[in-house]
Amino acid sequence: MAVQSGRDLLIRMDMIGDGTFETVAGLRASRLSFNADTVDVTSLESEGGWRELLGGAGVRSASIAGSGVFRDAASDGRARQVFFDGEVPRFQVIIPSFGRVEGPFQITSLEYSGTHDGEATYEIALASAGALAFVAL
Repeated sequence: MAVQSGRDLLIRMDMIGDGTFETVAGLRASRLSFNADTVDVTSLESEGGWRELLGGAGVRSASIAGSGVFRDAASDGRARQVFFDGEVPRFQVIIPSFGRVEGPFQITSLEYSGTHDGEATYEIALASAGALAFVAL
């Protein structure tokens, strides 16, 4: 896989629930993390006292984080509405030359900040809220 531009990693939100995805406006940095909890099945009989894990068990999750400049675009307004209404819309994360991850996410954090001599910025964090699908590009 060739080196890719970071700006090509996109976070997109289903704007009205019909599969019409729009890129979340103003993002300068974005991150997608996958996590898997483990189930420890170590016992006194574990070989050499090494930890043993139960394969295929545990909870899988994903988180999305991004930060950027506030643009007051339609996607900004939708993100605020989703947060305050506690909605769980579908999101897509486009990973250049790799694939697309899609599924339901809840916005868990939405922060705005700014200084007197700079631009208004925001940070957004999302947690997976159901099964995710991966489509290779």
